[in-house]
Amino acid sequence: MQVTRLQSVTGLSYTVAMCNRTGTGCIRTLQKVKLTLYYEALCPASEEFVVNHLYKIFENGLISIIDLKFSPYGNAKISSNGTIVCQHGEWECLLNAVEACAIHAWPHVSDHFMIIHCLESLCHEDKYAQWRTCFKKLNLNPKPVDDCQTSGLGHKLELEYADEIKALKPPHKFVPWVVVNEQPLNEEYEDFMSYICKAYKGTNVPHACKGLTDPIVVYKDNVKPLNRQVSFNEED
Repeated sequence: MQVTRLQSVTGLSYTVAMCNRTGTGCIRTLQKVKLTLYYEALCPASEEFVVNHLYKIFENGLISIIDLKFSPYGNAKISSNGTIVCQHGEWECLLNAVEACAIHAWPHVSDHFMIIHCLESLCHEDKYAQWRTCFKKLNLNPKPVDDCQTSGLGHKLELEYADEIKALKPPHKFVPWVVVNEQPLNEEYEDFMSYICKAYKGTNVPHACKGLTDPIVVYKDNVKPLNRQVSFNEED
């Protein structure tokens, strides 16, 4: 197994485990725990989760047992004429589509996570208008994303993400909506690493799991009110 060191634009350094050509030392996809993040740009809690929590799985090696997927659509709605209307306005719609295009352009999770982290960091700092600087900071050619946007592919990708989040059962209540092996974590989403370690059934348990306690089961009547700036699904 090859270990690659990645440097983020915020100075965070990630160690990412990569499979070698023979596959030796890799976790098979079927053994991995599925982690899906449903989120939207300009949602304070989504920014917080990506920037200050999710990056840790790249740093501590937990990504080696995770099949991570991003769904950048959130609580947006599709109008009668087919346009997408976002909770946080046109900037959110633009950035959601940019991130969708980045995922399409760089399908390997360690690649598109870097640009998602950069974009969400700028949103977190209220500098989202500078989103194009992420390409230069990460030494990426912006043409694939620009072509994706101008060709209409970005809009098509967003419609696909819309179908995904609408199909969730139970439906999402808010974003960020974190799902582990098809089970939503609800208000406990910041404890996602404990749930991943508990769900993992393989024998090659990452060292990061050994320092985590099992997640505490929270019964519905005992759920504490959210004190984070999540963005609620307006259909609820």
